[in-house]
Amino acid sequence: MTKNKSAEITRERACLPAFAYSSLNRCNIPAVVLGGVTYQQHPVALLIDGMQALHGEFFKALDEIACSQERGVHFRQYMCSAFLLGKSEEAGLLETNSGIRRDKCDYLRLLRGWMFNADGKEAAVLKRWVESRFGLLTLNHRQPLGSHSSEAYQAYQADYVRGLYNSNALESQLDLLYSFCQYEVQRRWPEQQHCQLYRGVNHIDEHHRLGRSEQGTLLLLNNLNSFSHQRELCESFGDVILEARVPMTKLLFFPGLLADVLKGEQEYLVLGGVYQVTMSI
Repeated sequence: MTKNKSAEITRERACLPAFAYSSLNRCNIPAVVLGGVTYQQHPVALLIDGMQALHGEFFKALDEIACSQERGVHFRQYMCSAFLLGKSEEAGLLETNSGIRRDKCDYLRLLRGWMFNADGKEAAVLKRWVESRFGLLTLNHRQPLGSHSSEAYQAYQADYVRGLYNSNALESQLDLLYSFCQYEVQRRWPEQQHCQLYRGVNHIDEHHRLGRSEQGTLLLLNNLNSFSHQRELCESFGDVILEARVPMTKLLFFPGLLADVLKGEQEYLVLGGVYQVTMSI
């Protein structure tokens, strides 16, 4: 095999497989691009449609706040105001309404739910949000997902519906959470494009390994994943440690984003796709 032919195969494997993305999303970069290794190596900003038009004044206000902790407080206050959090009656969830009341289900509960169980109904809402906004499809929820008619996929959809049912604009709350996270990334680390993160996994042979490059293994990850910046923390979560240079633009949440909440959690929530990783035991 010629060197050029080998390079073509490597490039093909570095692309996001067709079964892992949708042609529709709600951001400025097609899923097939942002889910590939080229994007991992050369990231550009991801912008969710309509965020500047809807919340431009909020981000202008943040520009005037020097302290990151104060910006976090302002973000939480703005979320309460924009989505009437804690004011269920004003949001239309009256005591007389029939059905299950879930007015306390907000972005913070989704984050806590994910950190407690990455295969629960809160996690299903997060994964489905990644699908709709970025076009990266969920590959695993409790188990590998098959076709849309499979029992595994139907169970995932049921978790998503249960998690979203009778709640207050949860997906729009996540839009603003991601946008605030990216604002903070640019504000705190304006020159930094990547962060070195680690993830512990079991049953590595069941993961989608697409091939190898000179820099490591090409691995297809689920559309949303937990990482840590401390390798030793990952050793209790899996027998193989993945090390990856994660684009800052793929962070939905990082430790310290909201200093007064989720204090004990050291998880980074990272959008998926094809990653070039190194693996060690």
